[in-house]
Amino acid sequence: MTSHTMDSIDGSVTSTVGKQTIEGLDTHEKNNLSPVSAEIPRKSHTGFAPPMSPMSWQAHHVNRRRKTNSIDLDDYFVGPRDVSKHSKWPFFMRLHGSILPKMILPLTFIAGWSTAITLISHYVYPLTVDSLLLTVLGFVVGLGLSFRSSTAYERFTEGRKYWAQLQFTAQNLSRVYWVNGKERPGEEGKQDLLGKLTALNLINAFAVSLKHKLRFEPGIHHEDLRGLVGYIDSFAKAAEETIPMPKQKTPWKATGEYLGISFAESNPRKYIKRANAKKPIGNLPLEVLKYLTAYNESLIENGTLPVPGHQTIVINSIVAMNEVMTGCERVLNTPMPLAYNICISQITWVYVLCLPFQLWAKLKWVTIPGCIFSAYIILGLAMIGREIENPFGSDVNDLPLDDFCNEIAEDIDIITAAPPPKPVDFIGAIDNLILWPLSDKGSSTWSTRSKEEIREALMTKANANLKTRKSVYNQRTSDSDDDGHIAAQAAPTHNEV
Repeated sequence: MTSHTMDSIDGSVTSTVGKQTIEGLDTHEKNNLSPVSAEIPRKSHTGFAPPMSPMSWQAHHVNRRRKTNSIDLDDYFVGPRDVSKHSKWPFFMRLHGSILPKMILPLTFIAGWSTAITLISHYVYPLTVDSLLLTVLGFVVGLGLSFRSSTAYERFTEGRKYWAQLQFTAQNLSRVYWVNGKERPGEEGKQDLLGKLTALNLINAFAVSLKHKLRFEPGIHHEDLRGLVGYIDSFAKAAEETIPMPKQKTPWKATGEYLGISFAESNPRKYIKRANAKKPIGNLPLEVLKYLTAYNESLIENGTLPVPGHQTIVINSIVAMNEVMTGCERVLNTPMPLAYNICISQITWVYVLCLPFQLWAKLKWVTIPGCIFSAYIILGLAMIGREIENPFGSDVNDLPLDDFCNEIAEDIDIITAAPPPKPVDFIGAIDNLILWPLSDKGSSTWSTRSKEEIREALMTKANANLKTRKSVYNQRTSDSDDDGHIAAQAAPTHNEV
């Protein structure tokens, strides 16, 4: 059981597990610790301990992603897929990420349909049509499926581009806040530090709240969001008590969703409508941007972000985050027009249902497996387009938004892991080999040389690099010429043959 003890002298908090410290735990216990269970560094008797750097940091890393060794149904058919995992199976043998579960019922129906047509044609009366119908319908079906797939994949890539833009903006804004934001002396400096950490948490909160908004998950009760936005005054916080909790899925409903039965699928927008019925839930990502904008205004007012260029960067970054939010909402709320979906679905099913009538005359009993394989190809392509049309959901092939949010949080943690570096510290480092690979001398050695000697060494380095590149290129060219010459000598001439 985790207990927290408060030091009466310096006020630092140390978390212990029973009477053991973190160092006394085994690897399994360390991995199961939550971030709250990590030990917070104490003060020294002379004041605060010096800031740690990535090289001196010895604490144990706490994984954000829960690792389990169990394999259940959700690991295969519920996503998004964990991109960090790798499968050695060939693609045609993989089950995870496949649409095969959702194809079970359509293929079963096609098997029964083609079997019935084959039996009737063999024992009663041959039900056949001219193959010209297959050619005409095949062209139309191919055109429709091509349009369906290209449109769905365009939406998928557009959603990925928006989240890549969000990652870039979060990194850029976090770096400017942490490095270029000044910290005033005294007690005000501590408040500046806490303010920067709050702003960086708001950047992370924007990404997490946008993820939940795109997945139609209102409220702030989510495990990865509550600690980031629980202190701000928002509509979502005010409506938290009135937001209905999602109902637990019955086994029949979960199985129906696995198999792609439309009657078992729920409309996630209905949950948002119910949540808005009693109190408005607002737009949490937009409200987070409001607090970030207020923080920027405070930086400009108190002079801790004095450079106009840095002010422009943070303002443009917030505008870019707002653009990401509206772009993702546009992808989510403007699917392919319903008329296209209905028409493409109808022509594909008509084509598949007509296959037994056109294949029986030439394939006989092979008509049954032939129709099944053809249906898997045609209906499978249509099913893939439908699955990736909304790239922000929880299907296996949807975008891994949880991983994207974790990457943003980890990037922010890396930026804040050490104080902003001072150029005088790393420029004059002993192992700063500024003219590598021409010289293995450090910056301290070259600081004793004159400026003319340094520039002369730079010219020598440039010439040496050019000569090295030319020699490597000439060596490769000569090797290829030699190989071609040897091959020409080894090849028999026409007279020798």
